[in-house]
Amino acid sequence: MYTLYNHRAHAKAPKKAKKKIEGGSNVFSMFEQTQIQEFKEAFTIMDQNRDGFIDKADLRDTFAALGRLNVKNEELEDMVKEAPGPINFTVFLTMFGEKLKGTDPEETILNAFKIFDPEGKGHIKADYIKEMLMTQADRFSQEEINQMFAAFPPDVSGNLDYKNLCYVITHGEEKD
Repeated sequence: MYTLYNHRAHAKAPKKAKKKIEGGSNVFSMFEQTQIQEFKEAFTIMDQNRDGFIDKADLRDTFAALGRLNVKNEELEDMVKEAPGPINFTVFLTMFGEKLKGTDPEETILNAFKIFDPEGKGHIKADYIKEMLMTQADRFSQEEINQMFAAFPPDVSGNLDYKNLCYVITHGEEKD
């Protein structure tokens, strides 16, 4: 706790090309301050009972809030078992640090979309993603939704091809 406080007290304004410090003993040194804040927001959303720890009940409630109601107990247990102990914010941050180390941005973005595509079809109903983006966490405005769908319009069935969207975001051009 002291290290985090000390880090915040001496933090300077972020530089544009600031490198992340890797290999430090402090998990907070692996991320920029803005990233830590985003992880804290995610942790707070997932800690449904606000006890400072994420457990199976919190995960079940989080899935329910995202519209996935029939999550198996074994699946939740497997998620909780990934942690070395009770999942407080530091453990949560450490787990993400380990998962994100070495991942490429396209894979990271794809994994975020896959949460909304449990069947792995490669597309999501446009109405569903619009609802999620406008009602969860860092909410999109109607204008931002309009801009996204103008750049990446849904197909005739109302589906958003998120794999192509991720490719364009990370590579700057559509796949042939």
